[in-house]
Amino acid sequence: MTQLFFWAILGEMVMILILLFKTPLRNLAVMALSRLKQDGCRLVAKTVAGVVFVMMSTTVYNITEIHSRPMESLNPTDQILLARHILEASLMGFLLFLSLVIDRLHQTVEAAKKQNLAMEDAKSGSSDELKVLGEEISSLKTKIKQLESECESKGKEVKAPEANV
Repeated sequence: MTQLFFWAILGEMVMILILLFKTPLRNLAVMALSRLKQDGCRLVAKTVAGVVFVMMSTTVYNITEIHSRPMESLNPTDQILLARHILEASLMGFLLFLSLVIDRLHQTVEAAKKQNLAMEDAKSGSSDELKVLGEEISSLKTKIKQLESECESKGKEVKAPEANV
């Protein structure tokens, strides 16, 4: 049982390292955690966490029961059981803590990803606006040139009859 806890803790530590550093595995891990957090799997994960918590509570109760005995009545077997229970309780607590850390890291990474997408959409939207405004400016410049040429021609027309008079 202790080896199982060590392997589970090692796996959770690897998952935390994957989530902390931006690597190609990070996207895969986030997708896997997102699927794990879907409705059916979420219930299974909560059930497993609840079972581990109950096992940890039972182990802590056994530790307090052994500690409540007088020190003189503890034989070497009880001391070994006490050490084993303490090890198991600490491993279960650490396992639950790491699963909580993974959950929060996953939420943080997803929030950062959504924020990055929103910023990219805002950038692309503003670049589209800039293109539209640039086109509008160029069309207005051509209209200004056309109006200036019309104004010059009409000014010449007005000056030409005055010269004839």
